[in-house]
Amino acid sequence: MLRNPTGGIRQDILDWLKDPAAHFPSGRHHGDLAETGVTARAVAAKLGVSRRTAAAHLDLLSRLGLLRTRRIRCRTHYRRDEIRIAEVARLFEKGW
Repeated sequence: MLRNPTGGIRQDILDWLKDPAAHFPSGRHHGDLAETGVTARAVAAKLGVSRRTAAAHLDLLSRLGLLRTRRIRCRTHYRRDEIRIAEVARLFEKGW
């Protein structure tokens, strides 16, 4: 999943969300970016793609359980699920 041509984008997103305050502007957001997460619009701006494209990547990562979502008003905010990411990393280390 992370090794296909678009996998680099997904890996970048996961890396950026480790420290969202360092990678995304602190404009109008609701609280701490690490706690509330980042919107698809912010990720799209960082990637230079449409919001729909960014949302597709974020939705896939969410369905895999690597990201958690939180609705704030009319927007979905995404943040890493560190526990799930650690579980997946252990699976890859063991060779499935």
